[in-house]
Amino acid sequence: MAGQQFQYDDSGNTFFYFLTSFVGLIVIPATYYLWPRDQNAEQLRLKSLRRVHGRCLWYRLRLMKSQQSIVPTLKKAALLFGWAVFIFLAYKVSKLDREYQEYNPYEVLNLDAGASVSEIKKQYRVLSLKYHPDKGGDEAMFMKIAKAYSALTNEESRKNWETYGNPDGPRVTSFGIALPAWIVDQKNSMLVLLVYGLAFMVILPVVVGTWWYRSIRYSGDQILINTTQLFMHFMYKTPTMNMKRLVMVLTAAFEFDPRSNKEAIIRPTDNIEVPQLIRELGNINVKKKEPPFCYPYSLKARVLVLTHLARMEVSENIEEDQRFVVKKCPALLQEMINVGCQLTMMATSRGGFRAPRLTSIENCMKLSQMVVQGLQEAKSPLLQLPHFEEEHLRYCISKKYKVRSIQDLVSLKDSDRRNMLRFLGEEKYDEVMAVLGSFPHITMDTKLQVLDDEDSNNITAGSIVTVTVTLTRKKMAEVFEKEQDPQAPAEETNTEEAQGDAIKNKTKVWQNKHKGAKKAAKSKKKKLTKKKPVSQQQAKGDKAKQANGNVAGNEVAVVAKEEEEDLSDKGSESDEAEGNKDSPSERDEESDKQSDTEVDEIAGDDEEEWEALQQSIQRRERALLETKSKVTHPVYSLYFPEEKQEWWWLYIADRKDQTLVSMPYHVCTLKDTEEVELKFPAPSKTGNYQYSVILRSDSYMGLDKVKPLKLEVHEAKAMLDNHPQWDIPETEEEEEDQEDSDGIEESEEDDEDND
Repeated sequence: MAGQQFQYDDSGNTFFYFLTSFVGLIVIPATYYLWPRDQNAEQLRLKSLRRVHGRCLWYRLRLMKSQQSIVPTLKKAALLFGWAVFIFLAYKVSKLDREYQEYNPYEVLNLDAGASVSEIKKQYRVLSLKYHPDKGGDEAMFMKIAKAYSALTNEESRKNWETYGNPDGPRVTSFGIALPAWIVDQKNSMLVLLVYGLAFMVILPVVVGTWWYRSIRYSGDQILINTTQLFMHFMYKTPTMNMKRLVMVLTAAFEFDPRSNKEAIIRPTDNIEVPQLIRELGNINVKKKEPPFCYPYSLKARVLVLTHLARMEVSENIEEDQRFVVKKCPALLQEMINVGCQLTMMATSRGGFRAPRLTSIENCMKLSQMVVQGLQEAKSPLLQLPHFEEEHLRYCISKKYKVRSIQDLVSLKDSDRRNMLRFLGEEKYDEVMAVLGSFPHITMDTKLQVLDDEDSNNITAGSIVTVTVTLTRKKMAEVFEKEQDPQAPAEETNTEEAQGDAIKNKTKVWQNKHKGAKKAAKSKKKKLTKKKPVSQQQAKGDKAKQANGNVAGNEVAVVAKEEEEDLSDKGSESDEAEGNKDSPSERDEESDKQSDTEVDEIAGDDEEEWEALQQSIQRRERALLETKSKVTHPVYSLYFPEEKQEWWWLYIADRKDQTLVSMPYHVCTLKDTEEVELKFPAPSKTGNYQYSVILRSDSYMGLDKVKPLKLEVHEAKAMLDNHPQWDIPETEEEEEDQEDSDGIEESEEDDEDND
């Protein structure tokens, strides 16, 4: 009777299948995710950035890292070793003998299928003489031959073979377990139990616990929770935070404390080098005993940030620590801005809660720009450009040029710019212009509306206002091209010349009609000049005024004549209309046509508004579904140790009250164009309000944009207790009741007729 049998793999064949599958499941995904990307592509990218970013610190560090790093080589070696193991196991499996083959007695007897009984007997005799144990043959082979002979000559055995594939009838179904038998052997039981206990009771809990306790210490932006709490405490304690205090709070972050972050290092040489830097920097509030500002890690981080802003040279050990601190600063400042926004929202919702002032949040944004560019707050934005030093600024701020910002430098004519920067030389000037041309030029368009309202342009008290801001990024080089494009000015001059010629022609035409008047005026002028001497300039001015007066007077006369002609035409048309008045029915038809056209226009406007609304909804849904890359454009930063992408903050503020109107939106995906929606509740009181839409860079100094936003708030519409669509006249209700009663009576009459 057939049954089931489970057995471990004594030969090891099944285990090789399992091992091959397991190694393949590891090697194939690991190759896809861990194989080093094309190094040539990275080298080509760096080569394309060399002309602009070649002097940047991050560029030089990246170039050195790509040349010296052996990590890609180690990854390739490990993956190739995994593939070698996988190929070896696959080859081993392909060479294994198949254990479960279909039994064929003809193959055992070396006969063709369908051989006759005489041939079977003859072949059996030959093979039995050869493999019989008494003749010195193989006993196992002889048993196979005897079994095959029986299967082909015995009717019952032949029937079993044809039905079950086995001459002995149905056999036990065997399942092989893909584990070697030595694993469950009693001799090795303690060793196997020890391995299982170590793997599942020690290693797995330790790994999961370590991951869990590390993850709960960080926020979603990989900032320590303790740091976030520290920022919230000090921003609530000091709502108005100046730049010096802000640097102290920033450098007190626990990311710089070796007890909280293993990447932070306190070196024995810090006791010598840090005090020396403090003496060079001057007053940095060293004697302040307020914790954690007095802790060694906080003091060291503050010194490193201030030396970075001052562009001071430091030793190699200090420089390595300085790069670590500076790289952390932009993310920490973003967290500080988020904390300020949370406190502002809590103060707005709860009331009686101190919110940070607008200056504190904007100082965080300014400090981010300063850290990325390595500049102090009072320094000129022109120092962001290469080859610009403090002594060169006197050429720019002279009375002749008065260049104090990047925009002033861009707006100069090319000849004036070359003349002002002649101290650089030709090569350095070309490099400066290449860098300046890579700077962003942002245009900002705003649209104010109240979504999901009948009148989207009417802003009422307490309504949710949506400001749609469209940002367009271009390079400064495109601004240069527009300024240097000779076609636009030529067209303007051509149009001006054409207008001048037309005016001259007109004056000549009208002057011909009044020659006599001009001659009389000239004779009078001559007599007046004899009586009283007048300067030549005044005489020329009077002549010009008189000529302009004649021209203007003539033009006015022509306009008056044209108006009279138009009026006469209109009068004649009205007379004809009055003379040809139609019947009242025709007038009713005309009024109906006019009303129909008005209805069509209103319907067309409604359809356009509906389509625009649907498009905006679809656009918002697409924006929610698609994930845009945060890789925008590399920032030109001479002293920042890491490649930084161009990101921006966009928000609405009330400059008068120094408060945030909408929370800052971090724009991280602006490559060419980006559409951002800022929402805020309208004021509860009616009137006119002046806000500002502000765009701030987190990397560049002096490229911020401010656009005024005027808000006119009206009274909210009164809520209708009974909407007109629910007002059913009493007559209609009576008619419906009467119809219902009539229907009941008719149905009763029909029933009687049927009876």
